[in-house]
Amino acid sequence: MSSEALAVTRVPDAVYEALRESILSQREAPGSAITEQAVAERFGVARPTAKVALERLVADGLLRREAHKTARVPELTRDDIVDLYANRAIVEEAALRTLAADGVVPMAAIAAQRMLTDAATAAHSAAPGAAVPSAIARADIAFHRALVEAQRSPRLARLHALLMGEIELCIGQVLGHRLMAIDDVVTQHQGILDAVAAGDPERAGSLTRAHIEGARDRLLARYDSQLADTAPTED
Repeated sequence: MSSEALAVTRVPDAVYEALRESILSQREAPGSAITEQAVAERFGVARPTAKVALERLVADGLLRREAHKTARVPELTRDDIVDLYANRAIVEEAALRTLAADGVVPMAAIAAQRMLTDAATAAHSAAPGAAVPSAIARADIAFHRALVEAQRSPRLARLHALLMGEIELCIGQVLGHRLMAIDDVVTQHQGILDAVAAGDPERAGSLTRAHIEGARDRLLARYDSQLADTAPTED
C-alpha cells in the first residue's frame, strides 16, 4: 500500500499536521473513524507514531475518543455550535478591544491576512466546483489565533486556546462548504485590522463579534437545512 508523503521533518509532527489538515478541509467528514492502524498504513509509519498523532488531535479537540474506543471526528450538535460561538465571541471581542486599546497590529496577524488573500486569489483561478484550498482554513485560523495571542492577558489567550480545537472544526465546515464567500472573510478581517490600527476598541470589538456571529448563523442555517432534509415525512 502506498503511503502519503510527509513534508515535515519530525515524523510525529508530520502525521499530526497532515491529519489536522485533512480534518479541517473536510476530507475526514464528521463522524469518520480514524484508527491507529489506518494512520500507520496511510503514512507508512509505526503504530506508536500514529498513536502520538491521534492523541494530540484528541487533546486539541479535533478528534474525540472514549475509553477503549476508536477516535472519531466530532459531530457537533446544534447546541454545541451555539455554545462554541457564544464563548468564542465573548473571548475574541474582549481580546480585540484590549488589542485595539494599544493600537498595535501584530505582525503574525498581518502575515496570516496576506496568506489568506493569496489563498483566496488562488481559489478564484481554480476550476469550478473545486474543493476550497486547505490554506484558506489555515490562514483564517492563524489570523484569529494571532490576534488573541497578541493582546495583554495570557489568561484570555489560554481560554481561547481551550476553545480553538472545536472552533477550528466549525471554521473548516464554514469554509469547506463555502458558507461564507472568501472575499467577504478577507474584507471583514481587514476591517478588524484597520480598527485595531486606529486604536478603536469599540469598532474592533463590534466588527469581531459581527464576523463571528455571521459565520455562526450560516453554519446553523446549514445544520437546520440538513436536519429538515433528513426528517421523516408524513404520508
